[in-house]
Amino acid sequence: TSANHAKEILEKYNKEHKDATHICYAYILDENTYKYSDDGEPSQTAGIVIYDVLKKNELTNVLAIVTRYFGGIKLGAGGLVRAYSSSTALAVKEATILAQTPCYVVEIECSYPLLNAVQSAIREVLPYYSEITSQFLDTVFLTHWVKIPDLKKLEERLIQASKGSVKIKVIEEIIKEINL
Repeated sequence: TSANHAKEILEKYNKEHKDATHICYAYILDENTYKYSDDGEPSQTAGIVIYDVLKKNELTNVLAIVTRYFGGIKLGAGGLVRAYSSSTALAVKEATILAQTPCYVVEIECSYPLLNAVQSAIREVLPYYSEITSQFLDTVFLTHWVKIPDLKKLEERLIQASKGSVKIKVIEEIIKEINL
């Protein structure tokens, strides 16, 4: 989430793997905030290679660490580049990639007779599962997360479905991580 966060992770990782010969890494927060390290490997054979794999896959808010224990065989510059790029590419391929999407948490209040129409309108506008909670009191309170661009459409559809009697309130803005 930040350069300091990456630094904290790297410090912890370095303590856990203090016997490693090289702990090379790259992180990308956005197009202007990134860093990479060869950690003693020949220049341009590790950190930049890891960074290039992350960039090629259009990843942000990501840290990749590749740990190498020297086993007595020198790989040469080409071998190091292949080793660091292929291990990073494999990790990216196996990783679960999440999109960070700005969302609102909204509370929708409706009467019991309107509940089915309101839930149908929600499913129509929000094809993704978004329910956080449901409370059935004197009236029904439904809490959902909504991608920011979908909020206006949801409001319009709920007003239409309830003939204007549904109350919609934005509670907070959040960043939702969604599987890609």
